[in-house]
Amino acid sequence: MAESVRVICRCRPLNNREINLNSQICVQMDQSCGQVILQGETGCPKQFTFDSVYYMDATSEQIYNEIVYPLVESVIQGYNGTIFAYGQTGSGKTYSMQGDDNISSQKGIISRAFEHIFEATATTDDAKFLVHASYLEIYNEEVHDLLSTNHTKKLEIKEHSERGIYVAGLSMHVCNDYKACQRLMKEGSENRHVGATLMNKDSSRSHSIFTVYVEVALNNGSIRIGKLNLVDLAGSERQAKTGTVGDRFKEATKINLSLSALGNVISAFVDGKSKHIPYRDSKLTRLLKDSLGGNMKTIMLACISPSSDNYDETLSTLRYANRAKNIKNKPKINEDPKDALLREYQEEIQRLKAMIQGDGNTNSNLNQLDEEREQLKSEFNAAINELRLQYQNEQKSKAKLQEEYATLKEQYEKAAEVLENDRNLDVGEAKKRLQILEKQFVGGEQVTALNVHSDDPLLHVYSSTQEKLEAITEQYNKAKLKVMFSFIIFLICTQLFFVEFQFLIAS
Repeated sequence: MAESVRVICRCRPLNNREINLNSQICVQMDQSCGQVILQGETGCPKQFTFDSVYYMDATSEQIYNEIVYPLVESVIQGYNGTIFAYGQTGSGKTYSMQGDDNISSQKGIISRAFEHIFEATATTDDAKFLVHASYLEIYNEEVHDLLSTNHTKKLEIKEHSERGIYVAGLSMHVCNDYKACQRLMKEGSENRHVGATLMNKDSSRSHSIFTVYVEVALNNGSIRIGKLNLVDLAGSERQAKTGTVGDRFKEATKINLSLSALGNVISAFVDGKSKHIPYRDSKLTRLLKDSLGGNMKTIMLACISPSSDNYDETLSTLRYANRAKNIKNKPKINEDPKDALLREYQEEIQRLKAMIQGDGNTNSNLNQLDEEREQLKSEFNAAINELRLQYQNEQKSKAKLQEEYATLKEQYEKAAEVLENDRNLDVGEAKKRLQILEKQFVGGEQVTALNVHSDDPLLHVYSSTQEKLEAITEQYNKAKLKVMFSFIIFLICTQLFFVEFQFLIAS
């Protein structure tokens, strides 16, 4: 059953910069009906309606309990979910997602999601859980693993018929408790690209996605995998306001391009006429493909500033969020996936238990392992014998080709010698040879013909020898190619034989 992307709007308080500029408040909200009223210096106010709205005094705890909690609960049940924060730089996106862990009421959505997941694993008796996580950033249209020792290495985005969109080489880290997830978040955030601008001294210069995988093994033997994407987007920027130059300007350009691509994807859904959704226009939209029109439950948190100084940026964000309401997803539970890490762990545990216990007979398990090893060895021996037979046949074929090659070479050399001798004949020797040839013919007609064309016998001999030489040369070259090809096959087979023989010895 299809469901719409849930769109939430949060307005932060005025910050020090806006207070110093004597900015006026241009945003009002009516939480009872989810309405945002944006008042410009002139003209009528603009109104937008969302699923929920939160004004300056709202806390992250309130937003989590009312909006995010049901989503995380569904992830524990095996659904995929995404929460992403969008807005201009300095609008409170990172604060909403990460918050301040030192103050309980100001913990961000990510920390609260960690707590929620591990509380569920601790209080559920009829299932086993495996939680692991990854953390990546998209910086200047390059994907980096924030939890890798080489976090500057560029990774590639791949697509698989069963796995869907994934990042090749992205590291996965098992988390046993809430603190383990927090450590990963802290470690990755320290590797993330940030930089100071006029709008924000700690401006995120990249998009980041922290993904938590929750694998659940039920008592009936089935396995479910829920995936939660926690996305912190870099803010849209205007160079005139942020004062970015050099690397900061390049970063801002890439950020705006990827956010523009995200806007195009959203607009394609709103249009309804376009069959093509431009997911491939940026790394961000490719990674969010399942979140926008796919199989996920998705929440968009639109973060805005109340300041009249940011009227244009706030209007842009509200329009952006208003379009996102029209995106339809089709969430489904991920049951019995083939690539479940939990399944691998269960199978390994069963093998180890069988080795240790084995109905009280450890030796029987060891014997079984020996039998499997012998069977494997037998299969390799059979493969090597087949390879050896092929090698011997190639040797015989090679010997035959070499013999043919030697014969043709001898014919070639003899024909070449005859041709060379004919070329070296002078006129006197040619006449003597002509007389000898004349005596061989019977009948005046043929003799006359020979006398009239006194040079013809030599030419005929030359032509005949030349044709024979060309034929032999062609055969010679073909045989030479056969020998070379056979020798290459021989080298390949020898190398394969040596590698497999070494493997057999090692096993």
